[in-house]
Amino acid sequence: MGSVTLWMQISLDGFAEGPDEAVHWPVVDEELCTEYLGELRQADVLLYGRKTYDIMAAFWPTADLAPVSPFYVEFARFWRAAPKLVVTRTLRDPSWNTRALGAGFADEIRRRKAEGQNMVLFGGAETAAAFIEHELIDEYRLFVHPMVLGDGVPLFRTPVDTTGLRLVDVLTFDSAVVQMHYRNAAPVMC
Repeated sequence: MGSVTLWMQISLDGFAEGPDEAVHWPVVDEELCTEYLGELRQADVLLYGRKTYDIMAAFWPTADLAPVSPFYVEFARFWRAAPKLVVTRTLRDPSWNTRALGAGFADEIRRRKAEGQNMVLFGGAETAAAFIEHELIDEYRLFVHPMVLGDGVPLFRTPVDTTGLRLVDVLTFDSAVVQMHYRNAAPVMC
């Protein structure tokens, strides 16, 4: 059985997006990105919401042409080649090895999990909420950033039963970002 792991940047006060849907507030440095890449290489598919995909597609396809660091070259090459799915109501013809999923996304994800595919969801707050609502999340990797936004879009919009979650590990980074990795104690049924 495959799985879906939600990777989400959140503020200390639980927001996944800042006021006015701001998403460029996380402290994402090379140390954190290097950790990401090592983990992402184990995924069969990367999952995105439309807004997050647009941000990624605007930068990573050419980030290796004038790289800031060797990491940019490595991640850009990885990102272009990785299979990607975008949950969207509007995107029709994505590029960069990407396919759009519409309203029936939950059935497609369940099918892929049944086939043994491991997927990483970068989503965005709205997409994460939809995956949580459809009970598609098997693991959570929450990257808590050392800032208080005070307002915005929370990751968890409705109460979530956390009694079935088991803490796998906690990593801390020099930037003071803390990654908390949780796994459902019982597998999510498809």
